[in-house]
Amino acid sequence: METLTLEVELREGTGKGPARRARAQGRMPAVFYGRQSEGQNLIVDTHDFRRRIANLEGTHLIELRSSAAHIDKRVVLLREVQHHPVTGTPVHADFYEVALDQAIVVRVPLRFAGKGPGVALGGILQPIIREMEVRCLPTAIPDHIMVDVSALAIHDAVHIGDLKLPAGVESIQDETDTVVSVLPPTAEVKAEGAEGAGEGAVAAADGDAKKGEAKKAEPAKKAEPAKKADAKK
Repeated sequence: METLTLEVELREGTGKGPARRARAQGRMPAVFYGRQSEGQNLIVDTHDFRRRIANLEGTHLIELRSSAAHIDKRVVLLREVQHHPVTGTPVHADFYEVALDQAIVVRVPLRFAGKGPGVALGGILQPIIREMEVRCLPTAIPDHIMVDVSALAIHDAVHIGDLKLPAGVESIQDETDTVVSVLPPTAEVKAEGAEGAGEGAVAAADGDAKKGEAKKAEPAKKAEPAKKADAKK
C-alpha cells in the first residue's frame, strides 16, 4: 500500500473563533491522537487535503510532515472527516496514529467483477455490503477486496466466507454474512402485476354488466302501475 504525505502545522487556540478564522484563510482545523500520543490540535491546507486525501476510497496510511519535530513523520489513518452541511467542504479531520508493527481493524471497500449466468438471463446483481471489516498490519491494508460474481445464477449468493483475502488480512465478520446475491428478473414481477390488473379489469367489467342489467330491469317494474290505470278507464 502506498503511504501518502500531508503537510500539517500545530494549531494555536481552540474554539469556534480560531477555527472560523482558519477556515476563512483556506485552512482546516484537525486533531492528531493515538493510544500512546497526547491529542494535538493541527491546521491543514483545505485545498491540499481535498485534492489528495478527502476523496480517496478505502483506508490509507498518511505520513504527516511538519516543522514540529514531535509530529513530523508520524504515520496516521484518517478516522473521521466533518463536512459543511450545505457546501460539502471538509471542515475538520481526525487523524489516528498507528504503530506499523501492530495489527489494526479497518474497513476495506469491495469491488465486484464478472457477469454470471443469472445476470445474463435478466437477473439483478444486488450487493448487500460494499465494504467489510478486516484485521491486518497497517502496511498490509488492501486498497480493495475483489468479489468474483461470474458464477452466480439467479438466487445464488456470495458470503464472507467465500471471499479470497490477501495474505496477512483476516476478516472479523461472520462468515455467513451475505455479500452479494442475484435477484430474479423484474419481468416476473411485472407479469404478476399485469395478471393481477387483468383480473381486476375482468371483475370490474362483470360489475358493470350486472349494473347494466339492473338498470334495464327498473323500467319494466315502473310500467305496471300505468297498465292498471288504463284498465280502470
